[in-house]
Amino acid sequence: MPKTRKLALMALLTAIALTIFMIESQLPPPAPIPGVKLGLANIITLVTMLLLGRKEAGAVLAVRVIMGAMFSGSMASLLYSAAGGALAYLVMCLTVKLFSEKQLWIVSALAGIAHNAGQLLSCVLIVQTPGVLAYGPILAASGVISGCFTGFAAMYLLRALKKLRP
Repeated sequence: MPKTRKLALMALLTAIALTIFMIESQLPPPAPIPGVKLGLANIITLVTMLLLGRKEAGAVLAVRVIMGAMFSGSMASLLYSAAGGALAYLVMCLTVKLFSEKQLWIVSALAGIAHNAGQLLSCVLIVQTPGVLAYGPILAASGVISGCFTGFAAMYLLRALKKLRP
């Protein structure tokens, strides 16, 4: 793929991920538990990794996290999103080649757990209270559920995009 086309596609995917992130931030949470959300923008990170590669997916994720924090006006959101995103990205990188495209939901579920673990660890560092780790099992369950959902969504989006290719 020519560099210009790849860069344009990365910009488009970043814009889509950022738009999804901003819309989701305006929706009521899916559960009455603080910090629980679907993480729909991660669909784009996973699809980018499979379409363009790990490095490109990391770039799309990094730009989305930084711009998402700028648009939301929350420095705390930058810290939590960066920690969670970095761990989720690492897990995706390590597991994406281990599973078939039909098992993408497994990769996403593992990344969802890692994302919540990263956010929880950053919370422990920020508030300096290890007691928040008691919240871990709830966040792990939330990561599995939302990760499965976003994984299936990424799988179906990837199939649809492959049908569009000439």
